Amino acid sequence: MYFEDRRDAGRILAGELAEYAGRDDVVVLALPRGGVPVGYEVARALRVPLDVFVVRKLGTPGQEELAMGALASGGVLVVNEDVVDALGIPQETLSAIARRELVEVERRERSYRGNRAPVEVSGKVVILVDDGLATGSTMRAAAQAVRQMGPKRVVVAVPVASALTCEHLSREVDEVLCPRTPERFFAVGQWYREFQQTSDEEVRELLARAAEAQRAA
Repeated sequence: MYFEDRRDAGRILAGELAEYAGRDDVVVLALPRGGVPVGYEVARALRVPLDVFVVRKLGTPGQEELAMGALASGGVLVVNEDVVDALGIPQETLSAIARRELVEVERRERSYRGNRAPVEVSGKVVILVDDGLATGSTMRAAAQAVRQMGPKRVVVAVPVASALTCEHLSREVDEVLCPRTPERFFAVGQWYREFQQTSDEEVRELLARAAEAQRAA
């Protein structure tokens, strides 16, 4: 049931996406940081372009690991109303945190991509990749933001996830692919033997390598 690391998970995930291999209407968008090593292996196996799609979790004040929502490129905000209502978080607090995270979204895009233009997604099949899904709030934000860019189809592909999260996401995107949906799911990292934090440098390196492969194709 365990993946060795994110690269191993990406190779396994690519096998589930074989129908998209070699097509000129397919792009992979990976959620940094952890989704990029997975997405790199998927894009390499499918021989399609890879790019990042930056999404930031909005942590609850005092409990930053608890997501009250997420913010994606383009300023698309997804709010976990259950958390916000249960904790009585004021709208001004939510808005202030969203503004702060938008600055970080824009900074990361510049840092990761450098001078390269974003991959074109209009009219394409967009495969959104991450290293796993727990609540899915980050991926929902990504999917909603991508929808605004006019893709032909939105596919969410992750190596491991909560079955309930996959079920919920399947109502919001065209397809959800997940090789493993363990019954007892607590955290993404528990299904990896090695789950070290992915660095910004690794993200930049993999994106540059993928871009060079596309130029050479």
